[in-house]
Amino acid sequence: MHQPLKKNKKDLSPEQRKELLGTLKARFEKNMNRHKGLEWAPVQARLEANAEKLWSLNEMERTGGEPDVVGHDKKTGEYIFNDCSPESPKGRRSLCYDREALDSRKENKPKGNAIDMAAAMGIELLTEEQYRALQKLGDFDAKTSSWVKTPSAVRKLGGALFCDRRFNTVFVYHNGAESYYAARAFRGSLRV
Repeated sequence: MHQPLKKNKKDLSPEQRKELLGTLKARFEKNMNRHKGLEWAPVQARLEANAEKLWSLNEMERTGGEPDVVGHDKKTGEYIFNDCSPESPKGRRSLCYDREALDSRKENKPKGNAIDMAAAMGIELLTEEQYRALQKLGDFDAKTSSWVKTPSAVRKLGGALFCDRRFNTVFVYHNGAESYYAARAFRGSLRV
């Protein structure tokens, strides 16, 4: 017998949902310092009510991001998930910054770009401010770096920003947006 086609490709099977929720719950409980005062049950309830957001979290997980709750917006009730992998997510490396940068490369093009990949996953690149806030919850990108959302004034001039952590300090740097490196990916954020 053939399986009926899913109406929404951004939906997980019951087995995938169960496995992802188990992974997220275990990570949540292991890293309580990232979300002091929050409990898992209301987070899970919001996740179960938002199939497309759960799909996005699965994409974060699948590409090596190790998403975890890093905040709660009391006004909207949303929980904020960020990629919390120790180093930049392996499944998102070797990307230039955006489509314009990718199109500008004549040869040795990377496999894609950070902005389009984040959009396809249903997530946003961290801003510099969000990246710095994440670094207060742990030590991330000690050997790698991550593209961050770049202000339009910088991007218009051909640049893009990335961050990392070295010498116990968070640094923000610039590159041409068309550059890409095996040790640079991007970290994403998702509100559920």
